[in-house]
Amino acid sequence: MTAPTTATEPRIGVLLAGGASRRMGRDKAELGWRGRPLLQHMHALLGELGLERIVISGDRPEVDGIADLHPGRGPLGGLASVAVGLPDAMLLVVPVDMPCLDAALLRALLDAEPAGPVHYAERPLPMRLPLDAALRDWFRDWLAQPDAPRAVHRLHAKLGSQALPVDPTALPRLANANTPADWEQLNP
Repeated sequence: MTAPTTATEPRIGVLLAGGASRRMGRDKAELGWRGRPLLQHMHALLGELGLERIVISGDRPEVDGIADLHPGRGPLGGLASVAVGLPDAMLLVVPVDMPCLDAALLRALLDAEPAGPVHYAERPLPMRLPLDAALRDWFRDWLAQPDAPRAVHRLHAKLGSQALPVDPTALPRLANANTPADWEQLNP
């Protein structure tokens, strides 16, 4: 479905921060992590990678966030909304609720071979995602189906994403915080 990107296509970080945080009970992007909100922490992490641009998916005017065009459609809805205004590019998609991620794990996704979509085994996010006309068409068709599954796994299946193996010692860095109990484990 997606062609490999070329050296001239930009690498753009997409920080998913538009969710309702229902299971957490409060805005995950505003949770404090090592003295600053998760949104700032994760933005700074993406900044370490030398990406051409970083965009925030979510209605966050304080950081020029891109509001969901179709609220309530989960991370795929956020990605579809961001895709509308971006050029063809290699996206590095990172959720705001994975504070233990590090630049080495993200760089490995960016530099993995082959050049198509990749994610870590058993984890749909973070992911590298080539954005092109075919992917925009898929998002359009998906959005036209109000009851379409919202799981990122569906996108990986459609694209034939490569699942990179994960060293067991890296698994804690791929943990996300969806509930207060998850957050307590990550941030005791």
